[in-house]
Amino acid sequence: MRNPSDLWEALGDIDGEEPGHVLSRLFVIYEHQLQINSQDKEALHFFRNLDIALTRTVECNLNRR
Repeated sequence: MRNPSDLWEALGDIDGEEPGHVLSRLFVIYEHQLQINSQDKEALHFFRNLDIALTRTVECNLNRR
C-alpha cells in the first residue's frame, strides 16, 4: 500500500475529470459497505468526513463571493 504522500502525489498527477472518478469510486465502495452493514464504522467515518469537506468547501466558496 502506498503512503499518504505517494497517494497525494498520484492524485495530483491525474488529469481532467479523473479526480472526480476517484471520488465517485470511493463513494461507491463505501456505499456498498453500508449496504452490507449499516453500522460499518469505516464507511460511516468516510461519509461523515465527506459531509464535512463538502460543507466547508461550500462555505469557503460563499465567503469568496
